[in-house]
Amino acid sequence: MDSADERKIGLLELHPEVFAAFPKLHLIHDNVRWQRMYRQVDYAATKTRAEVRGGGRKPHPQKGGGRARAGSIRSPLWKGGGVSHGPRGPKTHFYMLSHSARVGGLCATLSVKLAQNDLHVVRDLDLPSADPGRLQELVERRYWGPSVLFVDDTDEMPENLVRAADQVPHYNLLPVYGLNVFTMLKHDTLVLTVAAVERVQERLLRALSIHNSMAVKHTDASLLR
Repeated sequence: MDSADERKIGLLELHPEVFAAFPKLHLIHDNVRWQRMYRQVDYAATKTRAEVRGGGRKPHPQKGGGRARAGSIRSPLWKGGGVSHGPRGPKTHFYMLSHSARVGGLCATLSVKLAQNDLHVVRDLDLPSADPGRLQELVERRYWGPSVLFVDDTDEMPENLVRAADQVPHYNLLPVYGLNVFTMLKHDTLVLTVAAVERVQERLLRALSIHNSMAVKHTDASLLR
């Protein structure tokens, strides 16, 4: 990141289960839908007959008037009355996606990004200056696309990068513990540091090993029945 020209300084081994996984599009879709739904809150609300304005007495006598029987003007049958079985917001659309689906979605997205040459690994995110124009020149000369997501293994980003990216709305910074499918798909290019790649690979491999061991135990138990 110290110069605009891209140059190779070494080789980094990537695990195939994380960065060469089969692109299961249904897992990516499930993750995107989950992330969009759990932030949605429905605030639609209607008043019941106990909450609308109006008197509590009978609007007219029970008999003798030739009109239908009525007990209150707040009845749902009357105009301006309460609503029965209406929405009673706020209502959240939150639901929890399974851990295996979240892990699979992350692996599939990282693999797709790498296969499309939209994932780049850098040694660190240290910039020589906080000039946003220099950062834009670096991105343009490396063909990183209009929107870039920079990911590091800590939330304490380099000061020059923070100041430069703050002036460009389509350049964003993210710590590795916040990496998610929706944010990766929203940006054209994903730039990770070597430390971030090692951290992501370690966490995802541990999660995959747990799921694989549970699947083996489940299979063995089914065979013993």
